[in-house]
Amino acid sequence: MLSFVNMLELHVLGAIRRDHLVHMKQIRSALDFLRRRFGSAHPLVEEAMQTDGKDLFVRKFGQLIVASREGQGAMEEILEAHLQRIERDAHGLAIRLYPFTRRGTDSPRIVSIDPMVAFGRPVITGSRIATADVADRFKAGESPEDLAMDYDRTPEEICEAIRCELDAAA
Repeated sequence: MLSFVNMLELHVLGAIRRDHLVHMKQIRSALDFLRRRFGSAHPLVEEAMQTDGKDLFVRKFGQLIVASREGQGAMEEILEAHLQRIERDAHGLAIRLYPFTRRGTDSPRIVSIDPMVAFGRPVITGSRIATADVADRFKAGESPEDLAMDYDRTPEEICEAIRCELDAAA
């Protein structure tokens, strides 16, 4: 028979594996670390974990640490900026990514990747206009202003679509 805590652990473990695709090796490593370092008897239900789909993170003493890597410190500002670019549904499942189109972490959310739109190709957010199509036309000699008029989008949106593709190719 399973206790209620065991049921909760299975529930959380299932979500980490199924919804976030974290490998068991990383999960085992995180659980072992949290038990040893913090005396957590049931880390899956006692700790508020975050993931990037590869590692498990916990916040301890005001710092984000990588539990699945023996407590290695995380580059918190960069990690947070990247995690904030992921839109999640009510169940916490990632549904949309807003990739960085500029150096640094202050890119606007003009380009998005959504598996339900344009087969997951990058598009101008709120449309089905693929950034690759915009960039191809720009490379063929069309101006951003002409493309904006043709697609009925703003010049800023067109420039971000072009930047997304040209920076990715560099």
